[in-house]
Amino acid sequence: MSYYVYIITNPGKTTLYTGVTNDLERRLAEHRANRGNNASFAGKYYCYKLLYYEIVQNIHDAISRESEIKLMNHNTKVTLIQKENPKMDFIWF
Repeated sequence: MSYYVYIITNPGKTTLYTGVTNDLERRLAEHRANRGNNASFAGKYYCYKLLYYEIVQNIHDAISRESEIKLMNHNTKVTLIQKENPKMDFIWF
């Protein structure tokens, strides 16, 4: 089974959220549905637009990679995103 480590943002691209899932399409739909929901970080900051993802082959490596990205500062995450998505366009999945 494949897993996705992903970074989403809000429409203004000011906040980044990193997560992991085995079903990226479903998870993005959940983020969209939770917009404005203060009970979650992504919902509170309207993070639902995909900027970046990696495919990882096992859950342990996926969680490890998610943790690694979460430890990065904002500018380092932007640099990571721009290596694959130079204009930081929203990815439609």
